[in-house]
Order: sequence, then structure tokens, then C-alpha cells
Amino acid sequence: MKYDFDEIISRRNSNSYKWDAVMEEGVLPMWVADMDFRTAPAVVEVLRKRMDHGIFGYTKVPPVYYDAIINWFTRRHGWQIDRDWIIYTSGVVPALSAIIKALTVPGDRVLVQTPVYNCFFSSIRNNGCEIVANPLVYTNGTYRIDFDDLARKATDPKVRLLLLCNPHNPVGRVWTRAELMCIGEICLRNDVLVVADEIHCELVYSGHTYIPFASISDDFRNRSVTCTSPSKAFNLAGLQIANIFAADESVRVKIDKAINLNEVCDVNPFGVEALVAAYNDGEEWLKELKCYLSDNYLYMRTFFNKYLPQFPVVKLEGTYLVWVDCSVLNRSSKEIAELLLKAEKLWINEGSMYGEAGEGFIRINIACPRQILIDGLNRLKRGLKEISLCYCRDRQILLHDTIE
Repeated sequence: MKYDFDEIISRRNSNSYKWDAVMEEGVLPMWVADMDFRTAPAVVEVLRKRMDHGIFGYTKVPPVYYDAIINWFTRRHGWQIDRDWIIYTSGVVPALSAIIKALTVPGDRVLVQTPVYNCFFSSIRNNGCEIVANPLVYTNGTYRIDFDDLARKATDPKVRLLLLCNPHNPVGRVWTRAELMCIGEICLRNDVLVVADEIHCELVYSGHTYIPFASISDDFRNRSVTCTSPSKAFNLAGLQIANIFAADESVRVKIDKAINLNEVCDVNPFGVEALVAAYNDGEEWLKELKCYLSDNYLYMRTFFNKYLPQFPVVKLEGTYLVWVDCSVLNRSSKEIAELLLKAEKLWINEGSMYGEAGEGFIRINIACPRQILIDGLNRLKRGLKEISLCYCRDRQILLHDTIE
């Protein structure tokens, strides 16, 4: 490989939300979705040049910014985006909140496909709307959409939006064209607008293809809004840059107004420079990153098959967030996470934070050098085995009490 993803770079004392949120010695964080790799050299170099300028005033987004976005999505995904569709903002979560604010009124309902990214819930509630869950169906080590349930719930006249996560966080699905078409047809029939969070779109592995929902047809394009950012693929979350694509002018005007009302209409100069560099010169680095992440996932699956076969690892089609079934423990996912942190100083995400459908699962971030991954997996092995032994001891005590 040209790029060294095995390099271990200390992130302690860098004000890292991931590494410095808990300062206890020895805690290994494998939770929040950012990577422990230095970003693409092309991005670092352009940021260094911008820093050397030394003046960081208000930023005007230049034409090359829009060109970089348009060329990237045309080249990589065959989707021609019009410059007028693009609204820049500081992040995908602020974008989702502004979109919901723009296109609903308090008391409206919003569909989500659980388990799903936890910020969907807060964005909906903070705008006074109600959450309607269309739980995904877990079967044969992966997830599928319950289209009958979706079709039934979409008929509710108070349902105004569907928040679509593609690729899906946390279950790792990359929705197929057939699945996206079925979603779109149901939503079109019921006048439900699709809001597609496609922030993980570049992190898709061999055998799977990311398809922008809005690219499928003119009807889907005009009845949807798409949110993207280079932040996940290039590890740029702290630079606060994202984009909304809205083809329908009337929808776009409402969103633009909400972006300004929410005061997330300004972006910083480093975010603008980083996006342009990533989209123009970061493709080779991204290709190698995906190979490394794929190898991390295969290493993890092999490890689980050998040492933890009773804990199924859900098939990963996209993202670097692995979803693990711990239901055999018969404990809440919050309790499992707390025990792992206490016993092994391993910080992962409990599945229940992604909705009731996530109970019994945990989410593990594998976007780290291999040696860190191995450390984390060994901690996980010890921790899960200890929890399993505790469960067996508890069961024996209960059985003994019952017999007596």
C-alpha cells in the first residue's frame, strides 16, 4: 500500500471527542464514528497552506467547491447534480434538523427504519414531530425492510417524511436499487418526501454498490432531499462541512430559510478547502482506505468465528461500524456496554441507543490501525466471556433456588 494505515497516532490530549471524553487511563474507545487514521495527504497539504496564510475570516464558498462536488458524484456514481441544488451547511445532523423544520409542522410524523442513527430521533423530537418506526427485520445475519409495514404506516396522512439511511448506520446495509425503488414508490403513492442521509456513501465494499436515491428517477429526485459530506470517508468531522441536494426549487427555498433560521448557514475556511482537496485529489487514498477497512472487518469476523461464535457478526456491506448480536447474554445492551467499560476499559455503543430494535446488540467502530483493533477484540473476548460466565452462574443459582 502507498498509504500507511497501520501507523498508530496518539489522539490523547488533542481535544478528541472520541479519545478525551473519558480521561481514565487505559480506556480504548471504539464507539463514535470517526477514524483513527490521518486523512488523505492531499487534504493535509492544502490545509497546511491555508493555515500558513494566517487569516481566518468569514468564508465565501467559491465556484471550485461546487465543481468538486458535481464532478465527484458524476465520476463515481453517475449522478449529475445541478449546482443550484446544492446548499452547504456545517454538518449532516444540522442539515437534517433544518430539513425537518422546513418541511413539517409540530405534530407531524416522520418515518424511520430502526435500529437507526440515534440523532434521527433527536432531530425529529426537537422539531415537535412524532417518530414512527418501520423496524427492519433481522434474519440470516443481515437486515431487510418490512415493506408491508412501511406501506401501511406511510398511508397515515400525518406522516410527512421518511428519513432514509443509505448506507445504513448501524446495521451496515447498502440498499439495492430494487429496495430503493420499492421505498420510493411507497412514498410517492402517499406523498411522503424522502430525506436521504447518505453520509457513508463512499464506504461501500466489494459486491455492493451505493446508489443515490435521487438518481433513480425524476420523480424520486423531485420528491427527495439528500444529505452528504466527505466527513466519514475522509475523517473530516471536526471541520464541519456538509451539503444538502434539493432539486425541487420550492423545497429548496424552504430548506434554505430554515438553514438561516437555525444559524447553520456559515462554514469555516478549512472545511471548504478540505472538501475540494478530498474530492479532487483524494480518490487513490480512499481506495486504499476501503481495502484496509474491509480487511479489518474480515479479521474481526475470523476472530469471532474462532473465539466468540455464539455472538453473530452482522454482515457489513458499508460503513466501518460493525453490528454484533449479543442477545445470547439475555442482558440489556446498555448493561453489556457498561460491563465492558468497567471490566475491560472498552468503550463501545449499546444497541438500544438506536431504538428498541437495537436491544441486545452492540456497535463497534473498526476504523483504526490493526493493532488497535486486535487490542479491542481481545478486550471484547475477555469481557463477553466474563459476562457469559456471570449469566451462567446466575442461571445456576436461579435453577437451584427453583429446585429447592
